[in-house]
Amino acid sequence: MNCRKFIALSVAFMGMLTYHANAQKLKNFLENKDSSFTWLGVDFTQARLIGDAGAKVDQIVEADFPAMNQVVVNEVKKYHIPDMFHREKYNTSITLVNKHNESVNKDAFKSDESADFERLKPEDITKVVKSYDFSNKHGIGVLFVMEGMSKSSKSASMWVTVVDMDRKNVLMTERYVGKGQKWSFAWRNYWLAMIKDVMDNVDDDYKKLKEKYASAVDPEEEKPVAPAPKKEAKTGVAAKETKKPKKKG
Repeated sequence: MNCRKFIALSVAFMGMLTYHANAQKLKNFLENKDSSFTWLGVDFTQARLIGDAGAKVDQIVEADFPAMNQVVVNEVKKYHIPDMFHREKYNTSITLVNKHNESVNKDAFKSDESADFERLKPEDITKVVKSYDFSNKHGIGVLFVMEGMSKSSKSASMWVTVVDMDRKNVLMTERYVGKGQKWSFAWRNYWLAMIKDVMDNVDDDYKKLKEKYASAVDPEEEKPVAPAPKKEAKTGVAAKETKKPKKKG
């Protein structure tokens, strides 16, 4: 075997190994219980509060949202973050999500439309993830993207999302509906109960999720679009007008 052929085969083999490793990130995460992940928090930027006309939006966005994310992190015995994915190792980093939540559109947050409870699609979640800056974070991140918070049905819909923070790729996003207590003295506790319910449901569904994503292939990295070649400007010389000789007589 000549040298060139050997090098070409080696490069191709290494490329196959790299592809296989990248294409199995979600599968490896779900199967490897010794691995760690980062809990990023609950993103409320897409949320709609349905059937709560008296809610104080400024209070909710500026105080309740960051407080809710902090409660989930602090009350480890109640909110079993690592149990969702059946492991013990995990980190928490809610700074990015809290910063994101400051951009909630307060004018659109309250809604009287029941259809807002189920209006998002997976591609909407991808847009949310792509809008984050994970430049100082690596590995697997997990966040919930809140969709609908319905006082009428006493439930909340949210998307449980697993993220490859190095490439800002959504590896998995599943829609869940959480049920909570019938009443609560505190607005934030009312909805926190539903977040906890979803965490418990993911824990219960863990085996099903592993089976569903056993053959999952991670999203390919977006390739930059090559700029269209510039058309060469034609530099023609304008033809001079030739005056016709005047007829005599």
